[in-house]
Amino acid sequence: MIQRVQSIWLFLASLSLVLMLFSPLVIKEANSVENSIYTSGLFQKSAGQSGSGIKAEAFLPLLITNIAVAVICLVNIFNFRKRSLQKRMAVLSIVLIIAFGFWCSIYAKKLPGGIDGAAFGFGAYLPALAILFCMLAIFGINKDERLIRSAERLR
Repeated sequence: MIQRVQSIWLFLASLSLVLMLFSPLVIKEANSVENSIYTSGLFQKSAGQSGSGIKAEAFLPLLITNIAVAVICLVNIFNFRKRSLQKRMAVLSIVLIIAFGFWCSIYAKKLPGGIDGAAFGFGAYLPALAILFCMLAIFGINKDERLIRSAERLR
């Protein structure tokens, strides 16, 4: 059934990955210029400037990967009739999120002046949250499989 608990966990995993698009990974202020790394690129904002700033560099491959991993988690919700496939896709999502988080750390090193003295933004913690939600979805899938096996024994 689509309303099972693993659907909620997979939705929350994809939601946390979508939130990465709008929240900074790393923020560093140097020479009255605030540099922020998002998955879409490097943004620079002057001290008196309002808003998110000017995009200094675009990270298109990172952006596409972020969207792809979020879509994989969202599409996996609709594999509710094939629990083994849903579980394998959730494990694949965990592996992809780990690789994506590592790739984000490589892009975070592209801050002007290096990463020394930089502060992690809210987006830096979202991949770990998405991994947690995928793991909880796997536990929900396993619980469903045990329930179906026990119901088949009763027949």
